[in-house]
Amino acid sequence: MGPIRKNSRNNLMSDINVTPFVDVMLVLLIIFMVTAPMMTQGVDVDLPETTSKPLPQKENPIVVSITKNGVIKLNQFELSQKVLKQQLMEKAKEGGTDVSIFLKADKSIPYGLAISVMADIKEAGFDKLGMITQPRD
Repeated sequence: MGPIRKNSRNNLMSDINVTPFVDVMLVLLIIFMVTAPMMTQGVDVDLPETTSKPLPQKENPIVVSITKNGVIKLNQFELSQKVLKQQLMEKAKEGGTDVSIFLKADKSIPYGLAISVMADIKEAGFDKLGMITQPRD
């Protein structure tokens, strides 16, 4: 008797085919890479570093104030939030968005109002936004 041959059809394959798994993982990786930057939302605020002297200014900054009663002022002129956004958009068209804007808000106002005003400033196209605060005693 000669050696016994096994038919190739009867051989079982014990390896797992990982090609579909790799394809799915690559597609998921691409999806997460595209959607991850869209998931972060917020308002960028560049706060100045603490120094012993005031920071030098090239020009007069725009000051947006919010009183404890929720009244919004743009450089001493009282206006509504909608008008504030329109005025800032006009200032952006006239002088560009390179001008600094300082937000001076009372500590007792609702947090949502301050964030809403900051979002309007950002939507108007201004990137340089600072907060005016008082130093602790």
